[in-house]
Parts: sequence; structure tokens; C-alpha cells
Amino acid sequence: MSRMTDVPKRLLLGRALRSDRLSETLLPKRVALPVFASDPLSSVAYAPGEVLLVLSVAGVSAYHFSPWIAVAVVVLMFTVVASYRQNVRAYPSGGGDYEVATTNLGRRAGLTVASALLVDYVLTVAVSISSGVENLGSAVPFIVEHKTLVAVVMIVLLTLMNLRGVRESGKLFAIPTYCFVAGVFALIVWGVVRGAVLGEEMRAPTADYDIASEHTGGLSGLALSFLLLRAFSSGCAALTGVEAISNGVPAFRKPKSKNAATTLAMMGLIAVTMFCGVIALALSTGVKMAEDPAKDLLINGQPAGHDYTQNPVISQVAAAVFGDGSIPFIFLAAATALVLFLAANTAYNGFPLLGSILAQDRYLPRQLHTRGDRLAFSNGIVLLAGAAAILVVVYEADSTRLIQLYIVGVFVSFTLSQTGMVRHWNRHLRTERDQAKRRHMHRSRAINTFGAFFTGLVLIVVLITKFSHGAWVSLVGMALFYAVMTAIRRHYDLVAEELAADDTDEKTVRPSRVHSIVLVSKIHKPTLRALAYARLMRSDSLEAVTISVDADETVQLRKQWEERGIGVPLKILDSPYREVTRPVIEYVKRLRRENPRDVVSVYIPEYVVGRWYEQLLHNQSALRLKGRLLYTPGVMVTSVPWQLESSEAARKRAKRRAEWNAPGSVRRGPAIRPGAKSAAGMSSGKDGEGSGQRER
Repeated sequence: MSRMTDVPKRLLLGRALRSDRLSETLLPKRVALPVFASDPLSSVAYAPGEVLLVLSVAGVSAYHFSPWIAVAVVVLMFTVVASYRQNVRAYPSGGGDYEVATTNLGRRAGLTVASALLVDYVLTVAVSISSGVENLGSAVPFIVEHKTLVAVVMIVLLTLMNLRGVRESGKLFAIPTYCFVAGVFALIVWGVVRGAVLGEEMRAPTADYDIASEHTGGLSGLALSFLLLRAFSSGCAALTGVEAISNGVPAFRKPKSKNAATTLAMMGLIAVTMFCGVIALALSTGVKMAEDPAKDLLINGQPAGHDYTQNPVISQVAAAVFGDGSIPFIFLAAATALVLFLAANTAYNGFPLLGSILAQDRYLPRQLHTRGDRLAFSNGIVLLAGAAAILVVVYEADSTRLIQLYIVGVFVSFTLSQTGMVRHWNRHLRTERDQAKRRHMHRSRAINTFGAFFTGLVLIVVLITKFSHGAWVSLVGMALFYAVMTAIRRHYDLVAEELAADDTDEKTVRPSRVHSIVLVSKIHKPTLRALAYARLMRSDSLEAVTISVDADETVQLRKQWEERGIGVPLKILDSPYREVTRPVIEYVKRLRRENPRDVVSVYIPEYVVGRWYEQLLHNQSALRLKGRLLYTPGVMVTSVPWQLESSEAARKRAKRRAEWNAPGSVRRGPAIRPGAKSAAGMSSGKDGEGSGQRER
């Protein structure tokens, strides 16, 4: 069975890598950009559309506010990028926002940031995949009809690619990301040439449509301000994923901090250029978007109806600039769909790495800190995929509904991280005397102060404008993550406190005596071996214990015991209800009560079978008894196995595939040379089928 599962695993994920090859997985800037920045770059495909969707509530006349909203988003993007360039230089270890907040603001702030980021990473996958399915569905109707299923399948495929390792997945993602960037820049340049240079008219497929609005006279005052703020908060989706680079600094090649800061700057410049370009072309080509196109989008004065599929803004702009169905249009549509699918890769790199750090700090299960065969944090990758798939199914892969949950978490982390950086510089300025360094610190503090103020202001706007539209779900998710991580840390702390060794354990709490018990069901080879082994241990007292389930059998056992002259006293425990486990447990507890400082050592004779059907033919009294005894304080349990002939065949089968079964062997690479000693060959023979189930 092990070989049957390992071969497909090797085919899907590749050969396991040695731990000392971790340096080979580090990323150059050209690969790190698509790996860590695919989310903010791909947001160009949906962020402009979200702005227009919100403004459409006030009718087409409100579209003229979109350039100002774009300017506000650009200012915020540059502020966040400049702030995070300070982060990656000051904290290059990969903790990112979590490390900054924990170090400078305390444990609770750090956990709040971690909770926010974990929720945001899950939403990044769900939103990106759902948006990619919708973009691809504009060309393939079948995908729209089954978009939830397609979205889940894409999550599975993306998970498999990431399980192959960061570097290998980065190479796979680089080409589509760069194709998308090239396609959008070509769209912007050709649109400017056609419109500004050649003077040609470009019209989107929806240019002649109208938008029905309940506010025929438009909005003004407080209502208009609220609408603009809501549109701005939707446009801020373009900033999601910026923090991933600060969390992924360890994955960069040396000099790590410098390369991460350069990648941040490149990402910010490319993202804002594409975002502004698409917004400008959408206005010039007359793109129309409605929150509820079935009712609010009017075609020849009539509602579009439920059969109408509203294409994304970038798809409509491409149809106007390149021509619907043209080769450049198809190229950009395919690249957009691919990059949206791959945008989730930002979360696939950020979530497992953050999970590993939290596991190391004992806030998440320690399994999340373990690297898999390909040196990726496989458990974190699988956990992220499962959570995102659940969201996609619950929200039916609807990016418009999912995006309402989005960006709350990321702005919580932005704000707390920048506030923490301000404290970081204040602390260093109190001790630094070098004037050049002090000037640099003052400049960095000013950048982070402005970043904290601006992102905090945006967080308030997002909470106010998106709370009733679904942002509350994100807050509930953050609270749940916070509570779970706090509970896990409390558990680990309690365990560590219980297990901590001190002088008292060494000197004053030694057991005064060891009282050994050998459990006997009948006199056979396993029983005689257990008695011989128990004698060898030289306990203070030794006795054999049997359970009287059948009176005749008990009398016969006592007679055989005396005839053999075994020399160990046999104690018989009555069991009127034919139980085996309870009388033994009660007897052991009684011994402990009578002599609290004594240790009771229980020897259980067992025999080992090798065939699966043999396991079904025998009762599991020894297994149940051991399970109960493990929870009894002051009791040591020792199994004394007797291997039957059938176990020898199972042992040989296990030995033949020892290289597959031994712990850690899947990470060793090539098979062990003939004649070489392996960890599996030195084990106790409990591998695979050879372990069987043992019975008294």
C-alpha cells in the first residue's frame, strides 16, 4: 500500500529534496516578482470594475469621480510600498507584520495581525480563483455554468503545483504573470495610440447601454461622500498582497532585504500604472457596469435580464481596443484568467510561512512548522487550500460577494505593522548617536507614521462602508483565529510546565519501590517469556495476575501453575461481569492508593500476527488494557511480544520496502545501497504489516 501511494506522490510532486538543498530553492528578483506580487498585479483585472460597480449606484454620471478615486488608491499604494520597504530592511527574518507588531506592540497586537493575515490569505485564494473563473467564463460559457466546480478544481491544481516547492512553482507562474503584464501594457499603449494619436473612436460592448438608478437627480452631501468612500474601499483591493513580500524575505537570494525592497518598488510601479491605465480606458470607451445587471443594466431601455452575463472591465476594454475575438484580445483574456488563478499563489507562499512562524511560537500546531518532501510547508498549503475551497463552495465562487469580505484583514495588519515600525524607530533613536543613521531613522519614521495614519484611516472607511456588506464575516473569522491560537498556546504552555524537569523530580520524588505485575491468561510461551523478562528487571516485588472469567478455567490455571512450580505468586481477580480491563485497572489503582510512592510496572504478554485476516480473528483486550493503563498515574506498561510464524513473512515484506516506510526516508532521495545499514533495519520490527495487532 505504501508503494502504491508513494509512486503517484513522486510523479505529482517530484523526488524528495534533502534539507541541505534549501538554499537552492531561493528566488531571484525576476522569479520573486510573480511569486509574491501576483496578487496586487492581478487585481487590475477586478479592482477597476469594483470601483465602477459601486459608482453605478448613482448612475453613469458618477463615473467621472473614478479618476480621483484612482489617484487616492495610487497615493495609498505608494505609501504602503514605501512603508514596507522599511519593514523588510528592519525585519528580514520573514515574520513580517506579525513580527513587527509582536516585537513593538506586544503579544496581543501580534496575534491580531496574525489572525487578520490568515483570514486575508484564505480570502485571497477564494477571490482570485473565483474572479479567474468569471474572466475565463466570458469566453467559455460552460465554465460560468459550473463555476463552483471549476474553482474547486483550480484550487486543487494550484495546491499540487505549490506542493512541488516554491522555486519550481515560481517558474511555472512567472510566464503567465509576465504575459499578463505585457498584455495590459500593450492594451494601454495601443489604446493611447488609437485614441490620442490616430483619433479613432473606441467603444466597449456596453457603451450604448444605460444604467438604471433610483437616484435620478444624483447624490449629494453625505450620501455622495459615503458612496465615494465605499468606491475607494473597493478600489483598495489593488493593495492586497503587498505584505506578502515582507513575510517572504527569507525566500529571496542574498542580499535578501535589498532584493525584497527592490521587488516591492517594481511591484508598486507596475500595479499603479496598470490600474490607472485600465480606469482611463474604461472611461474613454464607455464601459458600463452595474451591481445588479439583470435589473439595473438597460439594453434599448429594457433590463438585461437574468440570462445576461456581465463581462469584467478589462475584458470590455480589450474588446474595444483590440477588437472582440482578435488574437490580442484572446491572448489578454487567457493571460488574465491564468494570472488570476495564479494570483492565489501569493497566499500559498504567505500563509504556510506565517503558519510555520506561528507554530514555532506555539500558537498553531507544530506540524505546520515541518517542511515537506519538496522543502515547502506542505501542511500549511493543504490547510489553506481546504479553507479556501470551503469559502468558494459557500459563496458559489461569486467574486462580487467574496470581495466584500476582502481587504479588512490586510488593512488591520497594515495599520498595526506601521504603528509598530514607528515604535521601532523611536526605540532605536533613543540609543543611536551616529548623525547619518539618525537622519535615516527620522526619514523612515516619517514614512511609517504617514503610512500608519493613512492605512488606519482607510481601515475605518472599509469597516464603515463594508461592514453590512459582509466585512463582519472577516471580523468573526479573525476573532475565531485569535481564540484558537490563544487556546493552542495555553495548551502548549501547560504541557511545558508539566513536563519541565527540576531538582525535585531528581531527588525527592523517586519511587520508593517498584511493584511488578505480569498479566496471565494461560500458561504458554508468551506468558513464560514475560515472567522471565520481569524477573530480569529485579523489581522489589513481583506477582502474576489473572482475571477469573470462567471458574473452571481459573481452577485449571491455578493447578498448572502449582504443578510447574513457577515460583511467582499468582493472584486471581474475580470478574462477575466477565470484564478484563476494569478489574486490572481497579487493582492497580488500589495498589497505588495503599502505597502512593510505589510505582506499578505492568507486563503484558502479547503475540504478533502478520496477516490482516488474522487480526480480525483475535480480540483486542491487550490493546484496550494498555490504552486505559496509559491514563493511570504511576503505572508503567511494558509489552512483551511473541512473534508467530506469520509475522516473519510480514517482517520480510516490511524489510523489502523499509526505505519507503522508515520515518523520514521519503526525504532521503535515492534508495539505500545494498548491504548498507538503515534506520528501518535497526528498528524493532513494527513497520507495515509486521506490527499487526497484539493480544494477551
